[in-house]
Amino acid sequence: MDDLLLFLYIQLILNIKTIFRTLTDFFKKEGIDYALVGAFALKAYGYLRATQDVDFLVRSNHQNKIIAYLESLGYETIYRSAGYSNHVHPLANLGRIDFIYVEEETANIIFSETKSLLLLDDISVPVVRPEHLIALKVFAMKNDPDRSLREMADLQYLLKLPGLDSEEIQGYFEKYGQMEKYVELTKREKKNPQS
Repeated sequence: MDDLLLFLYIQLILNIKTIFRTLTDFFKKEGIDYALVGAFALKAYGYLRATQDVDFLVRSNHQNKIIAYLESLGYETIYRSAGYSNHVHPLANLGRIDFIYVEEETANIIFSETKSLLLLDDISVPVVRPEHLIALKVFAMKNDPDRSLREMADLQYLLKLPGLDSEEIQGYFEKYGQMEKYVELTKREKKNPQS
């Protein structure tokens, strides 16, 4: 049984690497700015959460080109709006890919502050700053309160990262009407600073 689990894990990693290489090669060829968000961005910052979903943030003016490319690879677009799109492949091991589309002014700020971080062995990708990842998670809680439990666990980890701009972070909680969550998280951190 251990050999089977190891085999499946290796296959999963190889599939994820293939997805990342395929997409990042396309982004580079087409001159598309991109940054990793979601669970794989958390992984880049040292926090592991089980997922096969890959989440990217891109400029909104590239939405049509990105969706056309994904569909040419066999991905089905299961949801599309001005700000988001979700894609699944009929081969389950090729996973789900989600995109967040941002307007020019926001994109300029985010992309000017990304860091290239090592993700899987030999793959480095631009990742949003922890503060921007926090903003996305706070916004997700505002829009879908059912996600709060998972997002709070992620936020608890992110808020412990060194060198964060606490005023900027508090501003995101205020902006999205989630100050009670901010108070809960910061109280928890004061009680257990090393956990």
